[in-house]
Amino acid sequence: MKSFRVSLIGAAVSGLLSTPVWSQSLIDLYNMAKGYDAAFQSAKSLYEANRYRADQGLAQIMPTVGLGLTATRSQVDFRGDKPPSGTALAEFTDKNNNLFLATPSPNTYLANDGAPFKRWFTQNNATLTASQPLYRPANLAVYRQSAKQLSQAYAQLTVAEQDLLIRVSQAYFDVLASQDSLNFVRAQKIAVSEQLASAKRNFEVGTATITDTREAQARYDLVIAQEIAAENDLRVKKLALDQLVGRAGTAPKPLATPVALPPLQPADPQAWLNRAQEGHPAVLQAQRAFDIAQLETQKAEAGHKPTLDLVGSYGVSRAPSGINGVNGNIRNNTASIGLQFNLPLFAGFAVQNRVKETLALEDKARNDLEGARRGVDQATRSAYFGVVSGESQVKALEAAEASSQSALDANRLGYQVGVRINIDVLNAQSQLFQTKRDLAQARYNVLIGNLRLRQASGVLQADDLRPIDALLAK
Repeated sequence: MKSFRVSLIGAAVSGLLSTPVWSQSLIDLYNMAKGYDAAFQSAKSLYEANRYRADQGLAQIMPTVGLGLTATRSQVDFRGDKPPSGTALAEFTDKNNNLFLATPSPNTYLANDGAPFKRWFTQNNATLTASQPLYRPANLAVYRQSAKQLSQAYAQLTVAEQDLLIRVSQAYFDVLASQDSLNFVRAQKIAVSEQLASAKRNFEVGTATITDTREAQARYDLVIAQEIAAENDLRVKKLALDQLVGRAGTAPKPLATPVALPPLQPADPQAWLNRAQEGHPAVLQAQRAFDIAQLETQKAEAGHKPTLDLVGSYGVSRAPSGINGVNGNIRNNTASIGLQFNLPLFAGFAVQNRVKETLALEDKARNDLEGARRGVDQATRSAYFGVVSGESQVKALEAAEASSQSALDANRLGYQVGVRINIDVLNAQSQLFQTKRDLAQARYNVLIGNLRLRQASGVLQADDLRPIDALLAK
């Protein structure tokens, strides 16, 4: 009878923990989330925007070229004295075939009736200008800032990617933990129902009191309530994972049994601290912010400094015929090249106050950098010792699981021979399944803790999910 009950419970647990064929691994769900998660996509778009902003900084030290075109339509009112008697007059017509008389003097034009006349003409101009900064300290600082800002944006994208890795992993193991909790509650329900049936049979034959039956019934009702709560918790956790990856009906693969967690490597907190100080994205962001603040001070100080540019231009102008007595079209070509120097003398103390402002902001960025380093150091130490504590807890719970199983077997045997009462068996069952839940949760916490340790030290990557995937059921 005892062996039958143990095998029945084991079959129930193994059946509930079986992996459906449509289950997804942690890497599968992470790849889904990477293409769907709004926070990560927002960070990615921000990085792309900063790439183009960095390219704008290059324009500050590059030459500029411009082309200007003008076309002017003008009306001229020609007026002059009537020529003296005997003055030779020349006849000509305009584009409308109106007849005009003109003296050899270019300032005397009369219509054929002796009245002044008006004339329209068009003038075209084209100018090509170019400028190359030779000495502009402010522009050079802006260019260097753009490179620092791009590096800072990449660090921000790295932080967003690591955050997505942790969120997906946490949601993944939350579902597994809820699934385990539900499975253990259902297995406990089977065990309690068997104990309830046994208590009823013993009461009917007169070998047990009604108290045993009522105790078993109360424990069974409690397990039913726990099952309802566990089902709802699993439903909520699955919805959270579905929302994160953008797919309904996700089914994470459970850990393969027997579970063998990989040891923490390296098992030295200083090694993790050294990794964190080398290239943590949060520290890198703060470092780039400090570099940008220093360049902002250089840019402000450039307000006192002169600027020197190489400038050149080439212009073409075309005027109509008949201006100032010259027949035919007039075309002027003008080319120039030179140096343009500018020296600021006084700007109402604006430059001095701007320098003081940037120096204060530089001190702020320096303090932020130091705060980031300290925060990373503290987070790395906490994450490391959290993993170490979790590993010890797993070992302790594994021993507790074996002890709880032995205690349950002993209480069942004692109940059968009459030296134990029903409540002893029920308590031993409850303790065993609670230990199993705690052990499963502790294992998930260790796996998540390893990822959080890598995040705290700034080295978390998508490839770090592969060792976890290797632990999952196939």
